[in-house]
Amino acid sequence: MILLGLGSNIGDREKNIINALHLLELNFSIKIISISSLYETEPVGLKEQPPFLNIVCKIKTELQPDELLKSCLSVEKDLGRVRMVHWGPRIIDIDILFYNDEIINSEILTIPHPRITERKFVLIPLLEICRDEKIFKGCTASDWLKEVEDDSQVVLYKKVNWSDYGDQT
Repeated sequence: MILLGLGSNIGDREKNIINALHLLELNFSIKIISISSLYETEPVGLKEQPPFLNIVCKIKTELQPDELLKSCLSVEKDLGRVRMVHWGPRIIDIDILFYNDEIINSEILTIPHPRITERKFVLIPLLEICRDEKIFKGCTASDWLKEVEDDSQVVLYKKVNWSDYGDQT
């Protein structure tokens, strides 16, 4: 199972996320299988910034993890992402959360994403699309959510379905 997390807190946040999904699917041999609802979330780390919209999507791809990362970074750049402040505001952020059962710890890529189990803004949408599926090492999103110490607010912003947005080329 390959899962991505997307977030935006600059401009039209929903449009930024949907545009990123389209660019991924259009240009980079990626098929969006399902997406969670959009959730509005408090910023993590740097608190003095606008709230984020976050979403998790399940994808299918033949790209290897490093190629998928390049595709994600390219989409971020195409949409105008500029990395200026760590954990700062961003037009789009695309993270590879899981790539099947692979474990990667390189200078440029860590899979699974190192802070998934600490962040409700990932776990709540992950639970929505994966239900009780075992995601990694026999654990489910529900398992991790029971253990998370994150007390930040994660609020349903809008229920969405990829078929409402998909194939708009």
